[in-house]
Parts: sequence; C-alpha cells; structure tokens
Amino acid sequence: MSGGSKVGYIISLTILITAWKFASIIIFNPALPPPELVALAMIKNSSILLKHTVVSLMRVLYSMALALSLAFPLGILSREGWFDRIFAPFIYLLYPIPHIVLLPLYILLFGIGDLSKVALIATILFFQMVVTTRDAVKAISEFYVYSILSLGASKFDIYRHVIVPAVMPKILTALRISVGTAIAVLFFAESFATRIGLGYLIMDAWSRADYKMLYAGISAMALLGLSLYLIIDMVEKRVCRWL
Repeated sequence: MSGGSKVGYIISLTILITAWKFASIIIFNPALPPPELVALAMIKNSSILLKHTVVSLMRVLYSMALALSLAFPLGILSREGWFDRIFAPFIYLLYPIPHIVLLPLYILLFGIGDLSKVALIATILFFQMVVTTRDAVKAISEFYVYSILSLGASKFDIYRHVIVPAVMPKILTALRISVGTAIAVLFFAESFATRIGLGYLIMDAWSRADYKMLYAGISAMALLGLSLYLIIDMVEKRVCRWL
C-alpha cells in the first residue's frame, strides 16, 4: 500500500468514525453505542473475537480456494469450442439459481460442520469466477494468438504466455468482488446450526441485546473483508506488473 493510499484510508476511517460518533449522539439509543465503547468491548473481548475471526477467516479462505481451483481451469478451457459448447449450457442453466437457498440441503448432505458452510460459499463464488474467466477468455483478440503461433508456439505455450496472463487481471478482479460476496454469505451461513464464527457471534449478541458486542462483531467482520481485499490488491501488483 502506497503512502497516498494509507493517508486515504486514514482519512476515510476518521470520517466514518466521526459520523458514527455524531449519529450515536443524535439518535441517543442503546442500539447505537458510540465507537469508543465498541472499541473497548473489542479490546476487553479480544480473545473471544480472535477465536471467532480465525474460524470465519479459514472458512472464507477454504471457500475461495475451492471455488478458484474449479473456476479457473474450467473458465480457461472455455476457449476450446467443443468444451464451451458442452459447458456453457450448464452455466446458463445453473447460474440464475439463487444458490444461497441451498444451505438447508448442504446441511443435510454435509452436516452442520464447516463443510456445509464452505460448500455453500464456494458454490456461489464459483459461478462468479467462472463467468468472469470465461468472458475474459472470449475477449482475447486472436491476433495475440496468431503472433505467438508465427513463432512456432504450441497450444501449451499459447495458454501459458497469452491466455493466462491476459485473463489474470480479470481473475483478481473476480477475487476482489468475491470477498464481499463471501463475507455476506458467511454471515448467513454462520447464523444457522453453529456456535462459532463471526456470524454466530453477531446473532448471539443481537439476541442478548449486547449491542457493544454486536458492533464489535460487525467491525471484526468488516476488518476481515478489508484485510482480504488489501491482500488481493497486493497480489495483483506482484502478479500483474504490467498494469
């Protein structure tokens, strides 16, 4: 993160906290505690927050890794006409389905542990990633392929030196978008049949009217998403140096 970016984040965070403080004063409702009390609650309950955050983080990472490991090769192979003619109809038929409704089915199939939650998040992320990858592959100009073919490149060389580098920025963009989706689905998944994770922590605090802990959990989930987003941003700067 550059110096200018750091200043921008600090200014934005200061504005958000100030707006939060003024809102808590104006509304004057226990359901909106001031930020300093939430910060104290986060410090006081740091060990509990850390335990739930680590579990949620691992669920998100496993889900993103699983979705990417399936979506990337399938999206890349869509360049092959025969494969795309078989694969595309499945995407068109399955993508419009609201996959979040599959949670009860996944719980029945995989149990109430981590697997059902990881499977649900990975399913939703998979379709986002595979559609983005497929579209990026389709957008590659054939002139780039002809150029490397004129040098005697094999099909493997085409994928290695043209296709994969060309779609990598779109893949990382899809990963950034998937962070927000993964966090949102994580909250939903962790509010069912579990006793650990930030989603459970938030819903438990809400049911007990522990508003400071409620906002502490929300803040931890926001920081989790921001951290993943920044990590992907750093990876992009290393992998896609030409951007």
